[in-house]
Order: sequence, then structure tokens, then C-alpha cells
Amino acid sequence: MDGTAGTEGSSSSSCSDSVGIARDVFLWTRKNLSFTLLLVSTAIWVLLEVYQFNFLTVASWLAMSIVSFTFLSGNIMRLLGKEPPKLSGLEISEKSALEVANSFRGVVEEFTRWMFHVSVEKQWFVFAQAVAGLLVLSYVATFSDLLTLLYTGIVMGMTVPVIYEKYGDKIKRCGETAKAKSRRFYEEVDEKVIKKLKSKFVTKDKEEIKEKKIE
Repeated sequence: MDGTAGTEGSSSSSCSDSVGIARDVFLWTRKNLSFTLLLVSTAIWVLLEVYQFNFLTVASWLAMSIVSFTFLSGNIMRLLGKEPPKLSGLEISEKSALEVANSFRGVVEEFTRWMFHVSVEKQWFVFAQAVAGLLVLSYVATFSDLLTLLYTGIVMGMTVPVIYEKYGDKIKRCGETAKAKSRRFYEEVDEKVIKKLKSKFVTKDKEEIKEKKIE
């Protein structure tokens, strides 16, 4: 019992630490990590999209640079009589791999749950919002490829949370106002169009039933 509790506590603490690091990066609390992520993603996007390099070429150059730097630094350390740096900390533990797999599974399950929630939702407003969002996403995807969308997502992920943290109250008020207006518009359309169409079909069906009974 104590062993399982200890492992669960350590896994939850490590997961919370990873979540905290991601939050700090996207909120620019750790500016060095945030700037490094933005710089690396921008460099990759420029090399692959602007200069039209192949992904394998960039990956090979990066691997060659890492191997060359490690080889030269290790030999220089030996020539100076110093111990070369240990690379044991670069190993990926089983616990880290399981945490990544569990987080990915959670994202997939959440997306699947959202799809079923929208499909069984009785309110047309929620269904219309989901379909409109997917249509906008598909329209935007026609103007760019996957790499550009990923880079745009990273840039937006590193700018939108900071803006929301500073101006969250104003954004909430604007969102509530827009939501109230769209709900009123939906209620007007439902009352003036959908209900009238339903009543017409119902009266038409009743008239057909009466005609059949008379015949």
C-alpha cells in the first residue's frame, strides 16, 4: 500500500511539475525557455517553408551539429584533464514515457467525448457552433499546410494566454455580451422560422390524415 501510494504521489507530482513548466513557458514566467521555444519553432518554420529545405535535411544537420559539439567538447575536456559531461540525464525513463502516453490518451478521449456530446446535444445552438468552428478551421487549412498551422498554434499559444491574463475581465464581458446576442438571435430564428415550419408540417400531416379518413 505504501509503495503504490508513493509511486502514485511521485507520478502525480511529476505530472503537476510538467504542467507547471508548460504553464510557465506559455505565460512567459520562464522567459529563457519561452524565448528558446519561440526561436526554435521560428527557425524550423523559416527553414522548411521560406527556404524550402527538406525535413530530413534539417534533421540531419541538427543531428550532425549535436554529435559534432558533443564529440569536440568531450575531447577538449579530456585534453584539459577534466571529466567529460555525463549524459545519463538525457535518458527517457519509463515513467516519463507513460506520462506522455497518458496525456496523449487524455487529449484523444476528451476530443472523442466532445464529439459525442455535440452529436447528442439537443440544442441546435451548440451543434451550430461546433459545425461553424470546424468549417472555419477547414477553410483556413486550405490556405496553409500542417507545419504553418502548427507554428501558428505555437505563436498563438504563447501570446493569447498572456493577453488573456492581462485583459481577462474585458474579454469575459465581451464574450458574455456576444453570447447573449447570439442566443437572442437564435431564439428569434427559432420562433419566427423553425416553429412556423414545424406548425406547417404538423397541420399538413393532420389534413392528410383527415383526408385519408374521409376517403
